[in-house]
Amino acid sequence: MSSTPEEILRRASTIAVVGASRDDSKAAAQVPRTLQRRGFRIVPVNPLADTLFGERAYKSLSDIPFPVDVVDVFRPSADAAEIARQAAAIGARALWLQQGIVSAEARSVALAAGMDYVEDRCLAVEASIHRIFRENPL
Repeated sequence: MSSTPEEILRRASTIAVVGASRDDSKAAAQVPRTLQRRGFRIVPVNPLADTLFGERAYKSLSDIPFPVDVVDVFRPSADAAEIARQAAAIGARALWLQQGIVSAEARSVALAAGMDYVEDRCLAVEASIHRIFRENPL
């Protein structure tokens, strides 16, 4: 990781959430909602949903028709390397694996693609710790 989590968040405005959940009781729904309240544009990626958090949901990262700053991952560690490859393919600037998710292969893929990389940390917690709020990007 060449940039700190704080630096990544301060530069980001659009965050794609892979594994965004339809279940409001799960972290994969609570974290994106928290980030929305902080002014980040959240792009849900879930093949089983049409909309989440009041936003259009996309089936995959490759379906998103605009640039993404950070790909936030709420999927098992075993899925992370493939998601890293997809994030690299869309030109994401950073790959962020949520708390409890680690992957040496995803790290290698992300760094080889020139992306910043964070693992085993919660994006919403980091935004709170560093008091990061964005102007509404929409």
